[in-house]
This record gives sequence, structure tokens and C-alpha cells, in this order.
Amino acid sequence: MKGSPVVVISLALVILVLFSGCTQPTSPAKSQTPPALTTVPTGTPASSPQPTVAGVISPDLKPVASFEGGQWYKAGPYDVIVLSGSYREMGKQYGGLMKDELSAEYAFLINTLTQRGYTKGQVLAIAKGDNSGRPQFLEEITAGMSETSGLTSDDLAILYDGGILYMYYNGPTKSSCSFLATWGDYTKDGSVIVSRNLDLMDSMSAFNPYYVLAVYRPNDGSRGVATFGPVGMRPETLMNSAGLFIADDAVIFPYPNQSDNSRPPLVAEFFRMMLSDSTTSGLDADILATRPDTAYIVDAAGPDQAYVYEETIADTKQRTGTGLIAASNHFIDPAWHLSGKPDDGNSVARYNSLVSAAEKSKGSIDAATMMQIRDVLYRNGGATFLRDDLGGEKYSTIHQVVFVPKTRTLWMKVMGNNWQQVELSPLFGT
Repeated sequence: MKGSPVVVISLALVILVLFSGCTQPTSPAKSQTPPALTTVPTGTPASSPQPTVAGVISPDLKPVASFEGGQWYKAGPYDVIVLSGSYREMGKQYGGLMKDELSAEYAFLINTLTQRGYTKGQVLAIAKGDNSGRPQFLEEITAGMSETSGLTSDDLAILYDGGILYMYYNGPTKSSCSFLATWGDYTKDGSVIVSRNLDLMDSMSAFNPYYVLAVYRPNDGSRGVATFGPVGMRPETLMNSAGLFIADDAVIFPYPNQSDNSRPPLVAEFFRMMLSDSTTSGLDADILATRPDTAYIVDAAGPDQAYVYEETIADTKQRTGTGLIAASNHFIDPAWHLSGKPDDGNSVARYNSLVSAAEKSKGSIDAATMMQIRDVLYRNGGATFLRDDLGGEKYSTIHQVVFVPKTRTLWMKVMGNNWQQVELSPLFGT
């Protein structure tokens, strides 16, 4: 569909509520050649020391390259980058380390949108509208990336909004994500154990090859932050060096028919929260004080507790539990006084399956058990999609994480790959 930028921007705002042609990209003119990427020689003997960060052995990480103080590792099939310094410096490291991946992903995205009838000007207008009001530190990261990635700031703005842009022609999402956290009497040692599925239409798996675990270590006194998602795109699964976790689930009931475009996108605020908050209570207060731009379900946890927030532009209801809490894509807090029920046919079923599985494993849940719960497919009574037909559209669980806030231990999984453990504490330098 072609249209004026005004029409396209209006469409973008509608799609953002529903989800919560162009020339080939060219490299910007450079006044100087960026520093070269330093690669690690192959064939390193098995007895050689494993890569270390802040002096702590990280046996699951294999070194790939370095760039201006940033480090690139492999953890199984997954890219892991560790960035340090100012936000501009971390952006430069990101762009230099992930230059090829950023360029390939951008080319795929812009070519796809071109084939759908958009011009680059229209796409950029949408992206800039969606990105308005972003915190300054994100602008600094983007500016740094533009100096070393071969992409302009405009290109990177489009890529940051790439998931939303790519989904334009698929209509309202039928489902999007789920959350399960257990602690206390439900887990083996009482520790909080968090899990999260990001579920989207199957076509979004085109971005799976570009996934990266990015660890930011700012030098301004902020917390270290880890994000998991496609390179350069707005992250929706984040953790920090204090053991805090935040993610989101789309809302399908009640239908999100209101938005406030004067507010920045709530998901873009997650990064700021992870940088600034160091306690579960602090994160709780931050979420409650941050008004959303549209309806969301926000999932949050720390070493001592987990919460779910059901949010509209006018009100927020916080839910917790005595060792168990779950969420999918519908509001369930009785204080909403909602009439009717979700008609999507899967949100309630997935929520019930997560709660039931946790109840059956009460007292014995650890990270391995949580991964087993998450591995049960929707067609088999679980909460994980794998090319399931939801009203004529195939859906899959694009990525999954299990996180233990107390130890900062992460297990991550992208559709088609296996679970991979990464110890975040040494990457944070804690």
C-alpha cells in the first residue's frame, strides 16, 4: 500500500496500539577510517585460558573479536557483545563489532518494505515518529553506532523500529508473549526464577539469525544492562547487574483502543529503568510512576519478588503472588471489573497451562524445570508456539529466556536453537 507520509504515520500509530520503495542503503561519507576489528586467531589450544571479563572465568564464552574496548564472544550459536565506557563509546563498539550483521539486517528490512510499496522517506517518518522522546543516552548510542557501522543515524532509526515496521501488513497480533515467575515454596531453594516467551507471527523468524546478547557497562555509575534481541532493534527483554528483569506482553483483552502519543513508547523506557534501578522496590516504583503510551502488560522481577502490571493509559493494576505469578495477553485483575472474556482462543489456555505446570512442580522448580515447562508446545497443552495456525496466520515463539536474579544466570533460546547458559555477573563486572 502506498500513501502520503501523514497517512503512513497514522497507520503506524494504529499498529503500535495493536502490537505493542527505497534504494539500497549506502554508507555515509567518513572523514577517517574507523579502527579495524581485531579478531581472535582460530585453532587456540583447548588448554588455553578462557576469555575473562573483570578477572572472572567465563567458560561458556569463546572470543571472536574486539573493537575499541568492546568485546565479541560466542556462546554456543549466539553472539554476545560486551560494551564499556560512555554511551557514545558503547555505540561505537556496537557498530564496529556488529557492522556486518547490522548492514545485512537493515538491507533485508528495507528491501522487504520497498517490495511492499513503501518509500524510505515514508519508513523514516514512521520511525522518527515512534522514536520521538527517546532518552538522550539512546541517542548517544545511536550516534556512536553511526560512526562505525556504515549506517546513518536515519538508517539506525529505521532499524530500531524494525520489528514494528516489518509487521505492518499482518494485521492485529493474535498473541504476543507470556511470563512465568516462581519463588519461595515453589522453587528448590526459594530463589526467584523468571521465564519469558516472545511470541509473534512466524514471519518474524526472518530476524532470528541477527540475535545478539548485548551487555552495556556504562561508566557514569549506572547499572550494567543486558538486552536480548535482533541487532539494533528496540529490546523487549532486559536484565541488569542488580538482578532486575523487565519484559512486556501485548494486550488483546481488553482491546487496546486508546493511546497517548505525547508519551514515549513504554518499552523504550525499559532500558532507562534498568540503568537507574537497583532494587525490586525501586523498579516497582519506577514502573508505577511511568505512564504508558498505550495498553501493556509489563513483567518485572528481582532477587526477592516478581510482579505483573496490567496497564492502560489511565490506570495500572499491580499483581503479585505468594511464590507464583504468570501472565499472557489478557487482564485478569478483578479490580478492572471487565465484562466478557478474551476471544483469541489461546491467551487463557496458555496462562492456565503455565500456572498448572508450576503447581505440579511446586517445591522442585529450578532453572532446568522452568526450561522444561517452557519447552512444552501449545499443541501439547503448553505455552510455546511452533508454527501454530492462529486464525490463518502461523505463530511461533521467537525467543525464550530463563533468568535467576540472585545469581544473574541467564538461559536463552531462539527458535530452532537449543538453550544456552550465560553467566551475566562476570560480563557486568560484578
